[in-house]
Amino acid sequence: MAYTGQPRVPRTPTPPQGEQVARYDTYVQAQKAVDHLADKAFPVQMVTIVGTDLQMVERVTGRLSYPRAALGGFVSGAWFGLFVGLLLSLFSTEESSPLLPAILIGGAFGLLFSVLTYSLSRGRRDFTSASQIVASSYAVLCHAEKAHQARQLLAEVGGVTSGWPTKPAVPEVAPQAPTGVRPPADADAPPAQDA
Repeated sequence: MAYTGQPRVPRTPTPPQGEQVARYDTYVQAQKAVDHLADKAFPVQMVTIVGTDLQMVERVTGRLSYPRAALGGFVSGAWFGLFVGLLLSLFSTEESSPLLPAILIGGAFGLLFSVLTYSLSRGRRDFTSASQIVASSYAVLCHAEKAHQARQLLAEVGGVTSGWPTKPAVPEVAPQAPTGVRPPADADAPPAQDA
């Protein structure tokens, strides 16, 4: 078994490693940057795209009503009926095709279940939507030994960040007096006032 040079993707979730070489606002920009590296014969298996500040976005696509629920149910049921009808026609020895009855029966059941489900919701969700996970920005990371070269190549397309790896912020510790040294006894006393 020969080594192909492709690094293995870890089976268990692990944090990404490497230095940040660029940051982009969209995934498409980050993807174009990695594509640029690949075009320049850079070893892209050392690169990782990391989305930060993930958000779940639900985009409302329209209003849901009984006719729309019925139509959607019929169409999805008809597709399932078409699939079943094709399977039945493969094993059927009769001259008549079971395709059309399967589509109609599937559509009818889809319509029935869709309208029933919509009526049971009692107006709690009268809209259709599509959900997706999006990031607020995308960082391009690279292994330390090739990070400088990646930054140089990405300077042509923009998005390059500083040449140093990003480090977690360390909280500042308040200075403390050395041990064994005592402050004067009257250091905390208020100043004497003249009477």
